Amino acid sequence: MLWQSVDKCTRNCCETLWQAGFEAYPVGGCVRDLLLGRAPGDWDVTTNALPEQVMALFERTVPTGVRHGTVTVVIDGTSVEVTTFRTEVGYSDGRHPDGVRFDATLEQDLSRRDFTINAMALVRDGSLIDPFGGQDDLQEEMIRCVGDPDRRFDEDALRMFRAVRFGAQLGFLIEDNTLKALMQNAGKAKSLAGERVRVEVEKTLCSARPERVRTLFDLGLMDGWSKAKPNKTERLANLPCEPMLRWAGLCACLAGEGAEGFLRGLKADGATIRACSAGQKLYRAGIPATDRDWRLALMEYGVDACRAAAAMAGEEVLRQVDAVLAQNPCIRAEQLAVSGGELAKMGLSGPEIGQMQQRLLAFVAEYPAANTRQQLLAEIDAIK
Repeated sequence: MLWQSVDKCTRNCCETLWQAGFEAYPVGGCVRDLLLGRAPGDWDVTTNALPEQVMALFERTVPTGVRHGTVTVVIDGTSVEVTTFRTEVGYSDGRHPDGVRFDATLEQDLSRRDFTINAMALVRDGSLIDPFGGQDDLQEEMIRCVGDPDRRFDEDALRMFRAVRFGAQLGFLIEDNTLKALMQNAGKAKSLAGERVRVEVEKTLCSARPERVRTLFDLGLMDGWSKAKPNKTERLANLPCEPMLRWAGLCACLAGEGAEGFLRGLKADGATIRACSAGQKLYRAGIPATDRDWRLALMEYGVDACRAAAAMAGEEVLRQVDAVLAQNPCIRAEQLAVSGGELAKMGLSGPEIGQMQQRLLAFVAEYPAANTRQQLLAEIDAIK
């Protein structure tokens, strides 16, 4: 029975609401995932209880979005998002409703959701409340908007990115009318904040079908962040599912596009920007061919930048640099078997210490096994 697959804390949450005389149903993505045999990442409950009534019923709650009817209930360390049935009025900012009313029925609440596969509620007897055909669309492997797709995308332009992302994650196609509306409304994507777009692009890149990220560019959804169109995106699936590596791979697909400007526009984190930017410089300068050259590049650019450059070149090159890293090479001065303090005791000072460390690093790049105190002291004598 489907109800038995619901997370225990979510069941407890619903039972508490029922005992208080309210309706309560697991809803949205968690129901979709249960039907697909996937483990839900998040649990959402919809109820006719008002936010203040929800908070009064549970010991631990967080008023995460009370204005819009959402309270996070914490049970045994697990968070459950509980949202009151609601209808919404106007989306002047293209993201948040101008007004929210809490006098809706469950079906009215489901009617405001983005896609049919996310507009189903689970009843405790295991049956589904599915007024918009979400089960049929799951079986047909189709992404379809609830109601008028133009209206759904006008309410929140990010839903266009979510349509592509769900298709990539689930292997579904976008239904014809939804796709037509997406193409007609693509220009609205430019009004979105870069960080919101980045989250959806990254989820697409880290899906089982990262090559579908090209759809975002082909439809014009990414015009506000890139003028280039990616090519050979099918290679992305060969890279490990690490966000930084997939971003690096995408940057390589965007011929002529600067990684730094592109990623900054999307408000990527600093580590990803630095790795992909420096990695692109190395990639364009020429990928190292030998293990020795990779050790030298690791000293100059750092681990993340070298792995980003390798990801840009392809999975075989990435395997090569990862194999070099698995040997735990000496690529930083602090890894040398002779410390800077010891060099100072030998009479070196200031810049001389740094210069000697660079000479020694070049030495161990050539002879990795030579990073021993005895051999480095011999090399220091030879240099002097």
